[in-house]
Amino acid sequence: MRLLLLIAAASDTPSDEDGDVAGEAVGVVRGQLRLQKLDFWVRYPDYLANELMNEYEKAPDEPYLLVLAGDILDSEEPDLRRLPMLRHRFGAFERLDDVLAPLVEKGLVRKSQLVNHERVTEHRYWLTVRGREVADTMLDEAPAVKWYRERTQLVVRLSDGLGGEQLKRRQYLVRDYADTPWNSHIPPITEKARARLAQLRERLTCTPNTASHRAGDDLL
Repeated sequence: MRLLLLIAAASDTPSDEDGDVAGEAVGVVRGQLRLQKLDFWVRYPDYLANELMNEYEKAPDEPYLLVLAGDILDSEEPDLRRLPMLRHRFGAFERLDDVLAPLVEKGLVRKSQLVNHERVTEHRYWLTVRGREVADTMLDEAPAVKWYRERTQLVVRLSDGLGGEQLKRRQYLVRDYADTPWNSHIPPITEKARARLAQLRERLTCTPNTASHRAGDDLL
């Protein structure tokens, strides 16, 4: 469910250059690394909140970013929603074949590889027509899915179309993440993020206006 909604939110429109598979799909996510990094922010709400605070410090006239971070850190979400990931050579990692197998089996997602000189240069994840239909109707059938829909959309908007390598570099800026030993679970940073949030709130002297809230709604 989580990965289907993430692929649906992150998909680009296939182009004619994508070949035959594109004719059977309505969206494509290019790159396993990008999908892994987006999934990390969904699975680690405290790291996502930290990234929202990074964006707020770059644009302090957009206090809605701090509001979104606060909504996460003021709740039990960092503990209840965390799904641990291992740190691999390229950062947060999970073997996607097994996780995606039910989606592939049901015809919701297809996978392909771009090969150059017998070497896989890119993994591609295709959202089928059926996959889009299920992603769009899932909320009606299971209201609990709402959190995942909103969170995957927020993560994709926050990434602003960045590729996997760019997202990896951003995530490695957090020392707890970068210092995690290989094949160990990346630890939470909840208390550090909450302490940072408290400091930023102390520095905040203006009240978010209506326009800022409307801008924040665009991220949800």
